[in-house]
Formats: sequence, structure tokens, C-alpha cells
Amino acid sequence: MEKGCWPHLRSTTDSYHVDETSIKIKGCWHYLYRAVDSTGQTIDFLLSAKRDAKAAKRFFRRMLKGTPGRSPRVITVDKNPAYPPAVEKLKAEGGLPDQYQLRQSKYLNNLVEQDHRFLKRRVNPGLGFFSFRTARRTITGYEARHMIMKGQIVGVGKGEIQGQVRFVGGLFGVAA
Repeated sequence: MEKGCWPHLRSTTDSYHVDETSIKIKGCWHYLYRAVDSTGQTIDFLLSAKRDAKAAKRFFRRMLKGTPGRSPRVITVDKNPAYPPAVEKLKAEGGLPDQYQLRQSKYLNNLVEQDHRFLKRRVNPGLGFFSFRTARRTITGYEARHMIMKGQIVGVGKGEIQGQVRFVGGLFGVAA
């Protein structure tokens, strides 16, 4: 479902908000990196076993590769010390142009923090996951469903249930 959604997404703004949240898998905490734009549209997400500069760099590379339309002018992150080294390494490698501004602020990232709520509401009652693969696949489905419900699909508005049903039916080739 996620692969079917990507070609139909609306374009995003040039201000990105990046954050991570913790997910329990097999009794151990793992991290879900997520990015949204200034209007709350989901840009990308990545499940990682660690919360370090290497994982942050991998997420930034994936996020920038996955947004072919508009590249970010500013990326707002929280005070996680892993973000600045990851951005510096990407700039040194040429994967991130120097014009991008990394803005670290504890309070400007409330948009993405609030967007974590929908995921936590689905994951927490399930008592976590039993494998990393299962967690990644399930979270991918949750994220795709949430993108459709938020109205990120071209031609389908937020709260337009009939349009959402038609879109999902079209993805799977069934009559809705």
C-alpha cells in the first residue's frame, strides 16, 4: 500500500521537521525517525535499532532521496546531539548542499511531536512487536494509512471517506 501511495502524494513545503520516537521490539527500544513538512504532511520515516549519527545520516539521505519535487530550505530538529554531525558528514560527502539550514530547537518541533500521537495510539495497546521485520512492515502500513487519512493524496481530501475508499480500492484493484 505504501509503494502505491508515493506517486500520488501532494507536493510538500520547503520547511521540514524531523524527530524520532521510541518503539518497543522484543523488549528492546528501537527508534522511528519521522519527517513532516510545515503543514503536517508526512515526508518519510525510518525504523532504526540505534539513535546515533549514523542512523540520523541514513535517515537524512533516505528523506532527501525520496522527495524529488521540492528540496528543503530548513530542517528543524530537536536537541539530539546526533543530528549536527550527520548533517556535516552529508555536506562533506556532497549529499546535502550547503544552502540547507539545520535549525536545532527544543520547542519548534511540536508539529512532528503531535504527529507521533497517531502511531503511539496504534502501537502501545499492541504491547510492542516481536520482530524488527514485523515492526517495519506494520509501521509502514500505519504510516500509509495515516497519509491517506490526512489528505496527502492528490484528489482525496482530508475526511473524505468515499474518496479514501476509492483510492485504496484502486490500489488493490478491487471495486469499492
